[in-house]
Amino acid sequence: MMRRIACVMTVLLAGAPMGGCQKASDPDDVISYDEIVDVASNPSPVVAAAATDGKTYRVVRGNNQPDDILPYDWHTVFGVSVVLNANANDEDVDMAWPVKLTATTLTVKQASGGIVTPPTGGETEKYEFVTLDASGNTLAGVGNAVNLNFEVWYDLPNLKKEAVVTVNFSFIDDDGRSFQKSEDILVAP
Repeated sequence: MMRRIACVMTVLLAGAPMGGCQKASDPDDVISYDEIVDVASNPSPVVAAAATDGKTYRVVRGNNQPDDILPYDWHTVFGVSVVLNANANDEDVDMAWPVKLTATTLTVKQASGGIVTPPTGGETEKYEFVTLDASGNTLAGVGNAVNLNFEVWYDLPNLKKEAVVTVNFSFIDDDGRSFQKSEDILVAP
């Protein structure tokens, strides 16, 4: 009986209006970290060509079947420029300078007309990349850029070269707050 009364009281108190609560913030007043980072690719769109350097990938067959070693079909090299824009100084962001770019990764997805078209039947996109070089990793303030160059090899189940490359960036500010930005970069058909 006592347990039932405690449950009823908890439900009643949960529904009671709370005095002194702050009004809900206007969603337009909040700046997301995604809005403070600008990324531009060069070239745009990215251009790929047939891979001719002999770079390969392995397809594991299983069931005592030998693995296939296949050459990548496509190859591209492109650059990106990463800049923190004026929104980084907004008080809602509370950025502590300098900001460091701590990691980059990327994925390659097959696409048509710039729209990702996932493969069917259990097939997957195959890709490898290297970061060829970076101008640094520190953004000292608004407008400062970090430039990176990527080399990418890929093979798509649809056998076409059009793709969307999603580049992921991880940052940390001087107070230890981390945030991420993802940017879709189109590879021309």
